[in-house]
Amino acid sequence: MNVLIVENEKPAIIGLSKLLKKIEPDLNITGTTESVESTINWFQNNPAPELIFMDIQLDDGLCFELFELMKLDIPVIFTTAYDEYMLSAFKVNSVDYLLKPIEESALRNAIDKFKSLHYKNSVKNDVLKQFLKEFNREYKTRFLIKIGEHYKSIPDSEISCFYILERATFIRTSSDKDYSVDYSLDYLQKTIDPDKFFRINRNCIVNIHAIKDILSYSSSRLKINLNSNKPVYDLIVSKDRVSEFKKWMDK
Repeated sequence: MNVLIVENEKPAIIGLSKLLKKIEPDLNITGTTESVESTINWFQNNPAPELIFMDIQLDDGLCFELFELMKLDIPVIFTTAYDEYMLSAFKVNSVDYLLKPIEESALRNAIDKFKSLHYKNSVKNDVLKQFLKEFNREYKTRFLIKIGEHYKSIPDSEISCFYILERATFIRTSSDKDYSVDYSLDYLQKTIDPDKFFRINRNCIVNIHAIKDILSYSSSRLKINLNSNKPVYDLIVSKDRVSEFKKWMDK
C-alpha cells in the first residue's frame, strides 16, 4: 500500500510513520508534504498514492483548499487535533477522522475500514476488467502455412478441422488439403473461437460449419462426418464430451 502523509509537524510525521509501519509492515510512505502548495507540487511530480493521511491545519492554510484547487479523489484519513472540522472532512473523500494524539487501535480500525471499502471495490473492478477482456477477446483467425518456398495464409473459415496424426498437428481445409502447423491442439483450443470450433476428443477439433452429419455411435458416443471427400479418420466425440458437444451445437 502506497500512502502520502500531509502534515506540518515533524514529530507528528515521525509518530504516525512508526505506527503505520507497526500496523502495516509492507506499507510504503511515498512522500510527506507540509502545505497546500507543496502537496499540489508533489502530485504534479509523483504517481498518486492509494491513501492519504492528512492533517487539517497546514503551513499555508486549511487542507480543504486542496479539494478546491485540484481534483483529489483519493481516500483520506484525516489526522488532527481539532474536532470542529469533522463535518467538512466527511464532505470530501474521508475514510475516517482521527484526533491527535492518535491511538494505535483507532489507526488500525481506520486502515481496516479503508481496506474494506477500497479493496472490495478493487476486486469488483478486477472481475469487471476480466469480463470485458473475455468479452472483447480477439481469437486467432488466420494461420500462416509454409508450402515449400512459399507461404500461404489460411482463414479459419476455410478450416474443416485440426487433427493430430503421428504426433504432428495438421489443418484440413474445406478443399480437402492438409497442412502441418506448429501448434498443439491444447494451444489451438485456447486461441480459436469456441463458438466456431469444438474439441471432440484428444486428437481433433472440428469447425461447426464443416459438419455434414452426426450419427449415434457405440457406448453413447457420436460420430461426425465432415463436408469432405477425403475423411481424416473416424471422427468420434469422446463419451465425456458428448453432453458438452450437444450444448455447443444447440446454442
